[in-house]
Amino acid sequence: MRKNSKIYVAGHRGMVGSAILKELERQGYTNIVTRTHEGLDLCRQAEVERFFEEEKPEYVIDAAALVGGIKANSERPAEFMYVNMQIQQNLIWTAFHSDVKKFLFLGSACMYPKECPQPMREEELLTGLPEVTNEGYALAKISGSRLCSYINREYGRAFISAIPANSYGIGDSFDPEHSHVIPALLMKYHKAKESGAKEVVLWGTGAAKREFINNKDIASACVFLLENYSSPEPINVGTGEEVSIMELSQMIKRITGFEGEIVTDPTKPDGMMRRLCDNAKIHEMGWRPTVPLDQGIRELYEWYLSEGNESNE
Repeated sequence: MRKNSKIYVAGHRGMVGSAILKELERQGYTNIVTRTHEGLDLCRQAEVERFFEEEKPEYVIDAAALVGGIKANSERPAEFMYVNMQIQQNLIWTAFHSDVKKFLFLGSACMYPKECPQPMREEELLTGLPEVTNEGYALAKISGSRLCSYINREYGRAFISAIPANSYGIGDSFDPEHSHVIPALLMKYHKAKESGAKEVVLWGTGAAKREFINNKDIASACVFLLENYSSPEPINVGTGEEVSIMELSQMIKRITGFEGEIVTDPTKPDGMMRRLCDNAKIHEMGWRPTVPLDQGIRELYEWYLSEGNESNE
């Protein structure tokens, strides 16, 4: 890419999209196009087609999605599947017919089968059923990634997809209905500290393990892939490090300063018991994450106290 190439970042107000926008600007890219939902409804094909006809972006990063935690995903699978299918298929197909030079679709680690061998290799996609608690979202993301692969193979166009590990970072949602595990726990422990609670109840057994990656690292990986990757196969983007939900809870307890006890509720679902990406491909290409988990969580907590607290509750 040239520094003045026209790049459209879909979902630039989201946690990952906003980090991608900042990373592009940091690296000197000067011709970045964005639209808010009010200016462009990505679920409406006619609006998407009109946008591409008017703006003619050369590169597209699709970070737009309806996202949520385990509770929202398990309770509203129809909405998570429909909305995400509409957004991504409109963007991918319109970009294809608009002669976009390169398209990067962001998938999710929940695309992998529930019983997937660990760490999860890209070749394991579609070898089994996804975890039921986020099946609707997972099926939508699988569909978007597959469509990019098909276009790449059938037409030789550089439509690629990345599979980030569990993401978190500044700009994350602290809405109780939509937040992922890290912001949800930060808010829970912070409120427990403020109220003087004796304990915090943790969903599940705490034994499930997850790999977390900061949105700054996802953003740098996205720019790296736009510049260096064109293969039809999806590629994992992660740290290669995992932590149990209990270990994560104890870390967040220390960061927030909560002094009470952690009590598990095994009647609530753990979700997939282990989810670790095999990141050998992108690491061998030369990209590496730079934000340690404790540092990233501290930065997010500071942001929550200064800005996220008011804007997300």
